[in-house]
Amino acid sequence: MIQENIDTIIFDFGGVLINIDYHKTIDAFKDLGIEDFEESYSQADQTSLFSDLEIGKISAQRFVNDLLHFLPNGTSSNKVVHAWNAMILDVPKSGIDLLQRLKGKYRLFLLSNTNEIHIPKALAEWKKTSEVNFYDCFDHVYLSHEMGMRKPNAEIFERVCQEQNIKPENALFIDDSAQHIKGATKVGLNTVHLTSDVSLVSLFS
Repeated sequence: MIQENIDTIIFDFGGVLINIDYHKTIDAFKDLGIEDFEESYSQADQTSLFSDLEIGKISAQRFVNDLLHFLPNGTSSNKVVHAWNAMILDVPKSGIDLLQRLKGKYRLFLLSNTNEIHIPKALAEWKKTSEVNFYDCFDHVYLSHEMGMRKPNAEIFERVCQEQNIKPENALFIDDSAQHIKGATKVGLNTVHLTSDVSLVSLFS
């Protein structure tokens, strides 16, 4: 049950509104020839290459070219993109239906750590599920690679609140990553850490 004082809800994307599986990307890069890929990338701890992509510091082409250095000669850029996107799964219709139900009752925002390779794939999966326009579901969509900053840093939460005149004590932030929840809590946002044993829809029942 959502507290009565809440007038704004900020949603994460991956793991909240779209299903993701990081191990699929790890396995895909192993298949391409990077045996220790999980040492360089995980949900909790990313090397600078991955975080630089997430804040738009490097281009998608630079990211792909850098990864090609670790792969066998002849590996195509398309295979790298396909492996990187392997973690992106389906968009549950229940989440889109929930957003439609909440719109008008709350101010709705999306705040996602993502990148220019993942977002087109994620939006393609969204379109497979619903004809409802992704951007129309929210008052504003905030993507880390467009903002030049990422969660869990306090500055990204502060910027969203300042730009949208959000009072943190009246806002709820929903994310599947514990470190992002900690960052949001530091700036005074109410939070829900969405774990695999809890459905998003159940939070509003």
